Amino acid sequence: MSKEKKANAKSDKSDISKMLKDKLAPSLNTKSLEQEKNATFIILEIIEYIPNSVVIKTIIKKTTGNVTVSSFDSGEALTEKTSPFDTFIQVIDGKAEIVINGQSHILNTGESIIIPAHSSNIIKANTRFKIISTVIKSGYDEVSI
Repeated sequence: MSKEKKANAKSDKSDISKMLKDKLAPSLNTKSLEQEKNATFIILEIIEYIPNSVVIKTIIKKTTGNVTVSSFDSGEALTEKTSPFDTFIQVIDGKAEIVINGQSHILNTGESIIIPAHSSNIIKANTRFKIISTVIKSGYDEVSI
């Protein structure tokens, strides 16, 4: 292969790598900035499925709560956790399994569930899916000890 062809092949690979990085990097960064305000967007299109991955994108994050959109590839799951706040889950694509305190709930596109505060939960992907997760941190009664 001539030096010119090698240089062109290297440039093509670099261009493809840059294009993929530019397209995927915002989705892969779970600490990314919020979605642009005062601009319309299609929620299903702001996050992509990545093979063998769970991708989380912050839509809005405040001290009083946050909204995220997540994509789960088939076979992926989040580790079991417990939150001190209620969490509203809405499936926007596919079918999700949400396990709350050991009880499994299968949700299809358009279905939702509220994970109660202080409940152990696992989010599993038997098939791939996308969800919107909303956590509201205000409005809870003060607990005195």
